[in-house]
Amino acid sequence: MSDAQDKELRALQAALAAEHAAVYGYGVVGGRIGEQRRTEARTAYDAHRARRDALVRDVKDAGGTPVAAAAGYALPFPVPDASAAVRLAVELEMRVAGVYADVVRSSGGERRRSAAEAMREAAVRSVRWSGESVAFPGLAERSGTAAGGPAPAP
Repeated sequence: MSDAQDKELRALQAALAAEHAAVYGYGVVGGRIGEQRRTEARTAYDAHRARRDALVRDVKDAGGTPVAAAAGYALPFPVPDASAAVRLAVELEMRVAGVYADVVRSSGGERRRSAAEAMREAAVRSVRWSGESVAFPGLAERSGTAAGGPAPAP
């Protein structure tokens, strides 16, 4: 495997791990979000599940073994109510956008287009949740935010 292929596979695995975390996180969001935004949370949950499933195929196609979901994830902050659930949704989307930016940087062709679309979708969901946007979604070094995902629970 070439260095470029290895870099792309690592980026795909990171995106898959972030999607696993987002699916978990939206389970928490859905349990705490108010009735008026429950459909929005469900739609985001379904979108992340679909992206996760597509990434499993991409990782296999790239010659890798897809990273498994953790049994649990440590949330970045407590989520006791609907307000915190909205903040968590924003955080999940920003982190997912960040890992897709890495896939865009390391891939080409259809995979790059798909990653750019996923990054855009995450940025749009983040704006819908928060009502605010950043100049460079997914690029922490440009937007002043940290990228990553909820950490697996020990």
